[in-house]
This record gives sequence, structure tokens and C-alpha cells, in this order.
Amino acid sequence: MRQSRIVSVVVVLAAALLFVPLLTAQAVISPGSTDVFVNQVFTLPVDIAGVSDLYAFQFDLAFDPTILQLLSVFEGGFLPSAGSTIFIPGAIDNIGGTATATADTLVGDIPGASGDGDLVYFTFQAIDTGASAVSLSNEFLLDSSFNFIPFTTVDGSVTVAPAPTPEPPGLSWIGCFAVAGMLLARRWRRARRRA
Repeated sequence: MRQSRIVSVVVVLAAALLFVPLLTAQAVISPGSTDVFVNQVFTLPVDIAGVSDLYAFQFDLAFDPTILQLLSVFEGGFLPSAGSTIFIPGAIDNIGGTATATADTLVGDIPGASGDGDLVYFTFQAIDTGASAVSLSNEFLLDSSFNFIPFTTVDGSVTVAPAPTPEPPGLSWIGCFAVAGMLLARRWRRARRRA
């Protein structure tokens, strides 16, 4: 009797441990991380993973304006994969280093998008060397019933290196063979004169 009770308790605990990750699983929003060179223009996505029924979202993005300048904000492909959308790129502030109130919503009585994908693309220009954190704030996610979706965020980063020094134009292989051929021909002529 006592052994069967212990086995029952162990089975219940094991089942609970198996289902806890399913109950606590949350969507993850993250700006990307990348390495670039000074003066390079590049696009950094903000993506989402593990979301169900995403109907609308909003967030602010922060970066170091002494290292990066934000050029444009445009819609990612994730939400439009579920239907028509209204996208609001928000306001760019390259002095304070923010993009505020970037938002997107589906339109109509339809289910939200589920899975993984890119929410928004931010196009930057690297203006100085260094490392800039890229972080999110004031975020919310809504499902198709306008309930908040739980999520976590992971910060991104951009590391900017000095632009590579261009190498001086060199001789092509054909040019090298031509020069070598001329030198050999000159030696051969000199050798014939001496003979």
C-alpha cells in the first residue's frame, strides 16, 4: 500500500514537471546582434519566437546615437503572413537614440500569427566605432481577443569596427604574366647578343 502511494506521488510529480515548461513557455522578442564597419548601412531585425495568435504589438527601441544613426523603420513579414495589417513605424530620434511607438496590427476578425518571424526591420548607419546595446521597452503583445500575451525580451547589440583599408590596386594575373614575359624576352635578347 505504501509503495503504491509513493509510486503515485512520483508519477504525479513527474507529470507536473513535464507540463510546467508548457505552461510557462513564453514568446521571446529580440533585436538582432551584428558586427559592422564604420559608414556601413545595415538592417537589424526585431524578431519574435514561440508566439501564438499574435494580433498586434508595440514597442520602443533604444540604441547609442554616438555609434548608430537610425535611417528607417519598416514592417517585417511575420504579422502580414496572417492577413492585412496597419503598420506604424513610430518616431525616430537620432539625438536621444530611440525609435518610439513602433506598432503593427492585423485588421478584421481573423486569428493572429503564430510561430517565429521578423516583426520589424530597422535600417541603421554605423557612424563611429564601438559597441551599442539595442534594447526594447514599453512593449506589449495582444492576441486576437485583445488579451495580453506574456513574453520575455532579449537585448541585441551592434559592434562597429573601423572600416577596412582598401588595398592598392595590384597587377592582375595577366599583367603579372605579361611583365614576366617581357623580362624573360629581354634576358633572352641580351643572352643572344653576348653569344
